[in-house]
Amino acid sequence: MDNIKGLKDFIKASPTAFHAVDALKRMLSTAGFEALDECQAWRLERGHSYYVTRNLSSLIAFRIPEGKLDHFQITASHSDSPAFKLKPASKRDCQGYAVLNVEKYGGMIMTTWFDRPLSIAGRVIIETPEGMEARLVSIDRDLALIPNMPIHFNRQVNDGVKLNPQVDMLPIIGPAGTDLNALIASAAGVSPEQILGGDLFLVNRDAPRLWGANNEYIASPRLDDLMCAYTSAQALIEAKPSEHVDVLCVFDNEEVGSGTRQGADSTLLFEILCRIAGAMGEGLETMLARSFMVSADNAHAIHPNHPEQYDAENRVAMNGGVVVKFNANQKYTSDGVSLAVFEAICKRAGVPVQHFANRSDIAGGSTLGNIANTHASMISVDIGLAQLAMHSANESAGNKDIDYMINALRAFHETEIRVVRDGFIQIR
Repeated sequence: MDNIKGLKDFIKASPTAFHAVDALKRMLSTAGFEALDECQAWRLERGHSYYVTRNLSSLIAFRIPEGKLDHFQITASHSDSPAFKLKPASKRDCQGYAVLNVEKYGGMIMTTWFDRPLSIAGRVIIETPEGMEARLVSIDRDLALIPNMPIHFNRQVNDGVKLNPQVDMLPIIGPAGTDLNALIASAAGVSPEQILGGDLFLVNRDAPRLWGANNEYIASPRLDDLMCAYTSAQALIEAKPSEHVDVLCVFDNEEVGSGTRQGADSTLLFEILCRIAGAMGEGLETMLARSFMVSADNAHAIHPNHPEQYDAENRVAMNGGVVVKFNANQKYTSDGVSLAVFEAICKRAGVPVQHFANRSDIAGGSTLGNIANTHASMISVDIGLAQLAMHSANESAGNKDIDYMINALRAFHETEIRVVRDGFIQIR
């Protein structure tokens, strides 16, 4: 139950990617990891642990061994989730209401955002005597709501209705004349005149909660992918020091393609690995050739009402263990080599493993592993935890799987994966 509570607390503290990274920083600092700044030169020491952020929304943490650096063992997840983002001119008065002007961020199931408590969170840039400062904000109360149209005016609503995000998904925050800037400034602890810009999101206020006959499941906003971000961080913190460099990556912007300076399709990971190898006097090219990445992003659990949508032999269930994901067109990086290595590690740890592949006539999503590998190439496996209702405002997953993932990734960090030569690997 400790890890269930830990995940619930982490999600409640993480309404946006900025807040998720801030929560990870607190976890890592408490565990003895030292903060670094990309803008400064680094002096790294053997046997020490560090973390660095970019854009306040992506984070990389690493632990340097006492001896010679041989390779990296990396976990990668993401900090962002589908949501609605406020536009620069973010409020208008309409029919006696103050309405937020928002646009889609990522591919959410829009109908799940109706008629539920919402608020605003993110970051603002404020003017200070010393310069411009980014500050996190979260209005911690029920502030907004997107009302459904009554069935009396929409008789076809249960037959499927096409939603227009510019028309149907605009939330009410109060009566006409409501001062949105004053609300945000108050949350930031500044005057409205000090706010120079911001990146603010509409966030679901629902708290994570347990459900099921024996509380077997957890329902929560943002399980994809905060579940993997939390379990990856917890595994790194719990793992015993190793003979390789353990690395935790939590990237932003996966839900919109990763093509930002803080996304998996940036040079962020490569630059950090360069700095580590250079500071320790090691050759990055040989270290990367010996390295292994676990890309962790949740997977689709079988839906009992629509089993026909899933491959009959490669379907997975909540509470069934860690999922290894496959795709012949390399939307996922898992192959025979990385599967064999990862399954062997899980077997030693007593963690069950499931295999997922889509039906051959249904296109699946993609994730971090193949994107990050275009910048820092290494053997990689794509994994996740089975969940229902991916990209809903509330998603569901299995409680047992939280411990399964932590145990699997802790074992991954504590195992030495030796790439002796191309096509030959030892684990010990």
